[in-house]
Amino acid sequence: MRALPPVTVRDEFDALVVRTDYHDEQLWQRVSAALMEPWGGEQHEARVQFVNDPVWAGATVDEVLTAVCADENLPVVFLADHVSMQSESHALLAVTTLTREECADDEDYEQLTEFGREFRIVPAGVHDVHANLSIGNLGFEEYGAWAHDDPEGIYRSF
Repeated sequence: MRALPPVTVRDEFDALVVRTDYHDEQLWQRVSAALMEPWGGEQHEARVQFVNDPVWAGATVDEVLTAVCADENLPVVFLADHVSMQSESHALLAVTTLTREECADDEDYEQLTEFGREFRIVPAGVHDVHANLSIGNLGFEEYGAWAHDDPEGIYRSF
């Protein structure tokens, strides 16, 4: 596993999106523009911190998690990977930053990651997931269940 630059500076209200695919700049522009659209019935300004540096090309989930682990207030990180760029919905990969060590026991961890530690999410859903996880209003496992119930395995937002 390669070491990536640590991501240590982020406003707590900003969703963190890490770009790991650099094959098509035009597609990336469409995805990043979609992420900057107002959300919540256009009530809220989009707040996103992008990690957009080719050094992250091809980064794995574990490499990204290692790079963001110092941010104790980050409940989820979103990856704009090859699948995101190629899919019609441009669904990003949402990954929980929760570790087994942060849980009371194995059973607690298993419950909180019942549907896995990642799921696909359309750009319009990034903000409500980040906001609700940040304030503890909903859990990662709830969003994972909604993605699991989708025929394509994607959380499509409220």
